[in-house]
Amino acid sequence: MGLFNIFKKKEPLTEEQIKLDFLWDQWRQEQVPAPYSTLMTYYTEITKGSHISFFLNIAFYGKVDKAVERIGEVLPPILKENLETAYSHYLVLINEENDETESKIRECDTVFDENKSLITDILQEYANTLEVY
Repeated sequence: MGLFNIFKKKEPLTEEQIKLDFLWDQWRQEQVPAPYSTLMTYYTEITKGSHISFFLNIAFYGKVDKAVERIGEVLPPILKENLETAYSHYLVLINEENDETESKIRECDTVFDENKSLITDILQEYANTLEVY
């Protein structure tokens, strides 16, 4: 059964999928404007790591508070509040490491995971406005 799956025709990509793939390609080439570029970085960092890794990586290259503000411009309320909560815990954590604060940030990671489809929807909506060539 598995061997013959390689001969199956793949479904053609939808126009929406083509545009979303194009958006991610543009992001990899650093061609996506803020706040969407920052949102895509956030999505990638949290999906592969955590809020802590996102904040640390942004802090290395720029201002975390500005990134949080930029992302907050396009996030739905549940994810905006979650990001702000994670950021407030991060500010505590960088001054004083403790397990309780790390645990609270992990809770924010969970809220993100439960609602990350909302970010995909935002990115798809933006991607649909792009001219793909």
